[in-house]
Amino acid sequence: MTAVDLSPPSTRGRTYWLLADCWNIVRRGLTHYRRQPVNIAWQLGFPILSVLLYGYVFGSAMKVPGGGDYTDYLMPGMFAMTMAFGFINTATLVVYDSTKGVIDRFRSMPMASSAVVAGRGVTDLIAACAELAIMMLTALAMGWRPDGGLGFLAAFGLLLWLRFALIWIGVWLGLLVPNPEAAGGLFAVAFPLTMISSIFVAPQDMPDWLGWVAVWNPISSTAAATRELFGTPVSGDTWVEEHALLMAGVWPVILTLVFLPLAVRRFRKLSR
Repeated sequence: MTAVDLSPPSTRGRTYWLLADCWNIVRRGLTHYRRQPVNIAWQLGFPILSVLLYGYVFGSAMKVPGGGDYTDYLMPGMFAMTMAFGFINTATLVVYDSTKGVIDRFRSMPMASSAVVAGRGVTDLIAACAELAIMMLTALAMGWRPDGGLGFLAAFGLLLWLRFALIWIGVWLGLLVPNPEAAGGLFAVAFPLTMISSIFVAPQDMPDWLGWVAVWNPISSTAAATRELFGTPVSGDTWVEEHALLMAGVWPVILTLVFLPLAVRRFRKLSR
């Protein structure tokens, strides 16, 4: 009779299980997109409508500092705005899972709590790549012609870098608000955050105090940096504007260092 080895299998490292748990959360999120195409249509349709609306409706009435085509000025800002608005979708999905008991089920499982938060972030980052690609194709159809090469790839990366940082704000807020309806109200926060920036108008054309706020808005730094990388640099008279590339990399680091720990801590404090 052959003896059966009942000893427990060799355990894998914590890093392996963290990555495995994160991947399972990502697969779950992508499966939801595949089974609910309406959500995909909304997430991808809104950026397209935004580009068309602002490009055609406001394009002929706006002036670019130093001259130039307003479409070339607008498009990088629109890309940054879409990345900024994405945190509302993140918060809505997180609060939906929380109110439906999905988060509680995750907490009852032997899985890393940070994997749940990280998995949400990776899923949203994949969706952001699709949003950016479709927006850029729409902009190209409208006549936008950026410089190609490494600058284009760097600009794409900076936009995703901003989205990555804002994901953690969305996760944290999604764990704080009580229901999906309240999460929808976060638009009231995102709207002034994007409007008081250099997305549509240069800060030099704003009142002094409002222009100062717009200059120090992280979205403005990303918009200015991507304009430069796309081949449409706009001069500024402040240190932040002159070092837009540097600040476009630094602001997301600061936001991530603040809100990623807050999101993980909030998740761990949820009641079972």
